[in-house]
Amino acid sequence: MGAKKGMMKHVISVLVENKFGVLARISGLFSARGFNIDSLAVGETDDPTVSRMTIVAEGNESTLEQITKQLHKLIDVIKVQDITNQDYIDRELMLIKVNAGKKDRAKLIQIVDTFKANIIDVNPETLSIEIAGEQSKIDAIMELLAPFGIREIVRTGRIAMARKKEVAIKKKSS
Repeated sequence: MGAKKGMMKHVISVLVENKFGVLARISGLFSARGFNIDSLAVGETDDPTVSRMTIVAEGNESTLEQITKQLHKLIDVIKVQDITNQDYIDRELMLIKVNAGKKDRAKLIQIVDTFKANIIDVNPETLSIEIAGEQSKIDAIMELLAPFGIREIVRTGRIAMARKKEVAIKKKSS
């Protein structure tokens, strides 16, 4: 099934006050306007009172513009930046547990080494692997590991930042 006309994935970076309920209000804005959030990652910045949300969502330009305007109106939002069309870097983290009988371990280790991933847990029947990188890298190793039998996958979703230098964060006055 192809993408709907005018729809595209947007990568939005939102700096917010690190307060109770902010995540719920922001995700509610997306939901209320029919924007499905494909990926959401939130974490503190170098200032523990500020968190950065990286949101990946699919929608058209006009809907994104409405959401951006609504985000700016929220009191706990410091800065909203759609970095989709900017030069940015992004990464995703995945933990994946695969079947790993004795006969398959050498092949699995070779795949892990090729992708510069890490084996983080070894059991008699499974290996747990950690990998970080661009979404295409994560998808590629998943495809290669699938024939061994995937037991479990946990993915963070994308985190992203614009390559250009950020200006200092200025909080809204309350």
